[in-house]
Amino acid sequence: MEALNSSGARRVPWNKGRLTGQKPPLKLREIWAIRTRLQMSCKVRERAMFNLAIDSKLRACDLTRLQVQDVCMGGHVLSRASVMQKKTQRPVQFEITELTRQSVGAWISARGLKPVDFLFPSRISASPHVSTRQYARIVHRWVASIGLDDAAYGTHTMRRTKASLIYRRTKNLRAVQLLLGHTKLDYLPRGTMSGVH
Repeated sequence: MEALNSSGARRVPWNKGRLTGQKPPLKLREIWAIRTRLQMSCKVRERAMFNLAIDSKLRACDLTRLQVQDVCMGGHVLSRASVMQKKTQRPVQFEITELTRQSVGAWISARGLKPVDFLFPSRISASPHVSTRQYARIVHRWVASIGLDDAAYGTHTMRRTKASLIYRRTKNLRAVQLLLGHTKLDYLPRGTMSGVH
């Protein structure tokens, strides 16, 4: 049953014409296409952000709040890091691959960031770090840059990408659950790994 507004006309649903539901993960070739474009365009911050988003599998709210000291110690980017998740208030560990360590190290050095600084400071003076909304716009730009429909992808795409690649290789749902920081199997929404098989 459709709601009517005061003039008697049908109200248009907020999601009419928009793709809703789960966002698909990126495929390996799409990851490399985005990495190549970011490398060629010399976008040091975005390259570090993209690589860390893939490796960490963090939600947007956790990725944007990372501090330098979360991933770097003594001037060296760690190969493994642990952060407290905002949503679950539970720690989650993640591996930082060599490629990501290089790009994050280059960003920290280029910006001259200190351990207590946010890893991705906002360019807007009122905000200490990139907002989740800003991050979402950046993700849409990455996706559109390689010719994909950016409406079909979002920040959760970045969270699901590495987990989906690992699931494809291992078929181990419990391992993926742990990588994403989930505590119970029933916490995974039905169809979470759809499109992964």
